[in-house]
Amino acid sequence: QVQLVESGGGLVQAGGSLTLSCAASRASVSSYVMAWFRQAPGKEREIVAAIGRSDSSTKYTNSVKGRFTISRDNAKNTVYLQMNSLKPEDTAVYYCAARNGPGITALYANYDYWGQGTQVTVSS
Repeated sequence: QVQLVESGGGLVQAGGSLTLSCAASRASVSSYVMAWFRQAPGKEREIVAAIGRSDSSTKYTNSVKGRFTISRDNAKNTVYLQMNSLKPEDTAVYYCAARNGPGITALYANYDYWGQGTQVTVSS
């Protein structure tokens, strides 16, 4: 089974940028639907972006469209989330997730493997 380790979180001012990385081991990221979720204090975990297994199709939650980009580097076995024009409401713990099943889904229960999370804090 795949193991996932996130990195790249931190503190940034509103309008700034961060790139999160999700390094995989024991299996290839190209074998899974990969996604980024986030969870803010007192809120449910929500999907941010996902990338398909074979065709690399992508989907984004409406609040990040045009600002965030998910990508996958199969050679480095890593998935990235480039985050631009960050807003205070983007503050959350960001999690990388992998799904065995077909197709992109927004439900966190449908993802099989998770990283430990990385904190992103956007100051106003």
